[in-house]
Amino acid sequence: QMQLVESGGGLVQAGASLRLSCVASGRTLNNYAVGWFRQAPGKERDFVAAISRSSDRTLYADSVKGRFTISRDNAKNTVYLQMNSLQPEDTAVYYCAARVYYYSTAADDYHNWGQGTQVTVSS
Repeated sequence: QMQLVESGGGLVQAGASLRLSCVASGRTLNNYAVGWFRQAPGKERDFVAAISRSSDRTLYADSVKGRFTISRDNAKNTVYLQMNSLQPEDTAVYYCAARVYYYSTAADDYHNWGQGTQVTVSS
């Protein structure tokens, strides 16, 4: 059983940056694609970014393209989400999720989830 733990969230002002981390335990991340999702109050969980097992492919939601960067360090069993130029509309709980082999933009395709980390951006 894989456990995922996110960290790095916080309260920042618009324009600031944060780096989220997602650390896996119980299983090695090498065979898993990883996605980041976010959920604002009263809204559905939305896709943010995803990365392939070997980091050769990444995918971003249009709303974060050019501002967010997903990366991974398989030796550390960790995936990162660098978030720059944060805006109030980025406020949400951010979750990482892992699925075997190929990434997906659909939350239902992922079977391993972290507990989430809150990101709040003030204007």
